[in-house]
Amino acid sequence: MVFDGIIVGLFVGLIRGGFRHGLQQFSKIRLKGGWVFPVLLLIQFVIFRFQEDYPALAAASNYAFIGIYVVGMIFLWMNRNQKGFSLILIGVFLNFLVMAVNGGRMPVSIQAASVLDPYYVDMLKNGTVITKHFLLDSTTKLYFLGDIIPLSPPYPRSQAISIGDIVMNIGIFLFIVHIMTPGKNNAGLSGDSGKKAPTLGEPQNL
Repeated sequence: MVFDGIIVGLFVGLIRGGFRHGLQQFSKIRLKGGWVFPVLLLIQFVIFRFQEDYPALAAASNYAFIGIYVVGMIFLWMNRNQKGFSLILIGVFLNFLVMAVNGGRMPVSIQAASVLDPYYVDMLKNGTVITKHFLLDSTTKLYFLGDIIPLSPPYPRSQAISIGDIVMNIGIFLFIVHIMTPGKNNAGLSGDSGKKAPTLGEPQNL
């Protein structure tokens, strides 16, 4: 669901900041450890792409997901001063928490999964591990933090989401809209303090 927050944020950001200004603002973003995020995405892509071909990779994927979440939370904490990043961190932590107490897998309810492809639902019922998900039951811990919220038409994409996903996407939305909207709040995007240097004739505070 992370793409939903990005798409909505871009749409609102373009309306508020304009096409040219809004897109130019992305070149001014300065994040500590900015290389971490694309690397984590690449690792997840490799797992999703090859875990069916390599049983050992599939068996260890739950530990890999936990590691990805831990590194991701460190990255978010380092950049917590950015608009919306605190909410993103909370959302990621909620997802991490429910996965950590359930063996590195995200529980999904059958009611929420019912809006998805029937083939996917059958695999869940048969106990087949699908990427990082499993069908929750009475033994599932912190089940209320799992993917228990179904989204279906008129929502553009049918999917099952968690409370953490919602919180995370609100943070992503706020961050993107903030950086794309003109105003003094964006003065620190490039790492400056946002203060205007005094000109001749202006009082200076020492």
